[in-house]
Amino acid sequence: MTMQALKGFKDILPDESPTWQWLEAAARSVFHRFGFGEIKVPILEKTELFARSIGEATDIVEKEMYTFTDRNGEQITMRPEGTASVLRAFIEHNLQARQALTRLYTIGPMFRHERPQKGRLRQFHQMSVEAIGSDHPRLDAEIIAMAWQFLEELGLSVSLQINSLGCPSCRPAYREALLAFLAARQDTMCDDCKRRSTTNPLRVLDCKSSHCQEQYQGAPVILDHLCPACADHFSAVKASLDQLAIPYGVNAFMVRGLDYYTRTTFELLTGALGAQSAVGAGGRYDGLVEQLGGPKLPGIGFAMGMERLILLLEQQNQAAIAAPAIDCFVAALGEAAVSRAFPLVHALRAQGLKAAMDLEGRSLKSQMKQADRLQARYTLILGEEELARGEALLRDMASKKQQVLAFGNDPAMIAATVMATMSTAQ
Repeated sequence: MTMQALKGFKDILPDESPTWQWLEAAARSVFHRFGFGEIKVPILEKTELFARSIGEATDIVEKEMYTFTDRNGEQITMRPEGTASVLRAFIEHNLQARQALTRLYTIGPMFRHERPQKGRLRQFHQMSVEAIGSDHPRLDAEIIAMAWQFLEELGLSVSLQINSLGCPSCRPAYREALLAFLAARQDTMCDDCKRRSTTNPLRVLDCKSSHCQEQYQGAPVILDHLCPACADHFSAVKASLDQLAIPYGVNAFMVRGLDYYTRTTFELLTGALGAQSAVGAGGRYDGLVEQLGGPKLPGIGFAMGMERLILLLEQQNQAAIAAPAIDCFVAALGEAAVSRAFPLVHALRAQGLKAAMDLEGRSLKSQMKQADRLQARYTLILGEEELARGEALLRDMASKKQQVLAFGNDPAMIAATVMATMSTAQ
């Protein structure tokens, strides 16, 4: 039986890799301009980390995590999101001692056992961005602006929705009002909403069922229950976004799916991916660092799914990024020429060129076809007659013009000659 990848897991093939590499490079370019540094965190963490941060009553912890017991009897989980791991590393390595505001990002695979669908896999890739150490509303706007700038530079059109979830001081009153509203609708809610109404009532508003959404149209709005400090904070976030000329809409029913969010939350949405409309999302998590055993520091961040970004780029014909072309293909004819070409190709690579050759020494016609497939800019043709004369032919594959090069015995010298000739030809 032919072995295949697990359901919800996908190979990224060589002709797809350039798009992924380009996307990561574009993200790093923007993130570095905003002062963020990259951190690489482990794929495996203690299960307790995600239960404490994400929330035991969330779908991720209850249904979707890949969790197992290792040989030491410890509960281990493959990370389902990036924030918890980044904050664990922030605390463990005392990064707050280095600067007042720590800006970090990580890029890599995450794992959730959910139904695979367009733009959503069981192993998926995320960019996760975190800023720890300030609760100033301008930081909220700056983080949102960075996400907006990144998508804008990708050429993607999205809309921004924002909300405030309040804080531990004002959320209890809203929770009571919401519970009273939901109590009258227990008999008509879906099973998930019935369960959430007792464990995590705010998540009820996040239900994707159109039947449930219709019932919640008249639900209490959290923005009507904000304490003065949270209301002022949200007003300042909006004013800061206005200063940056970033358009937004207020969605009072956006609650996000994780327990750790407080105050500002936001989503970047597209209408091009069907039900999977969120391209990026995030928010403030002012109590999470302390909850994980660290200092009492505020924080804010966001995540973007790379699969969804690539789907959007493909829809807009922006993901057809070819692999870097070969600088020089060496076509060698005959064993003596192949033997001479082998160290020459190595020398070209050592000089910084992308070089290739046919190790088998096939016919010139076959090798020229191979050079075309590799999109070689130049082909160096070396046969027995050329060897006898101490020469080689350098062909410009675009113009088809050829020139004769002197060909000595030192591969490094030959490589330098080829590079100089190619540079002059350009």
